[in-house]
Amino acid sequence: MADHGVPEHAGFGSARVKTLAQASGLVARPPEEVFERLRLKLGGGHPMRMEVDRSRGFVAVQGGWWYRGEYRVTAVRGGARVAHRVVNAASRGRWGVPLANRFFIGFPAATTAGFARLLEELGTPE
Repeated sequence: MADHGVPEHAGFGSARVKTLAQASGLVARPPEEVFERLRLKLGGGHPMRMEVDRSRGFVAVQGGWWYRGEYRVTAVRGGARVAHRVVNAASRGRWGVPLANRFFIGFPAATTAGFARLLEELGTPE
């Protein structure tokens, strides 16, 4: 998977991050509603730092040594497109992230499956 600069993240400056998994899908609900439901869902549970930029439909959670999950919600005909990517955001010892995570065997598939469940939840009326 490719490395990408992350200019939109002030905390990274010109840092490079490696994309480990990505997925996207559609939710048949208004984008503002999808974004807010996503933000609330990501805000609970694990202790992570969260970045929110409502004007761009962007939310990211970062925790631990390396994990950063980024989400972007955009308007499309009939609802919202939600894009997700997981990146290795380690500032030190980034070479050890694959070792610590058993070379991410099965990680992309598990991420895609979890993201599909998330889309289902975001699309379900409250």
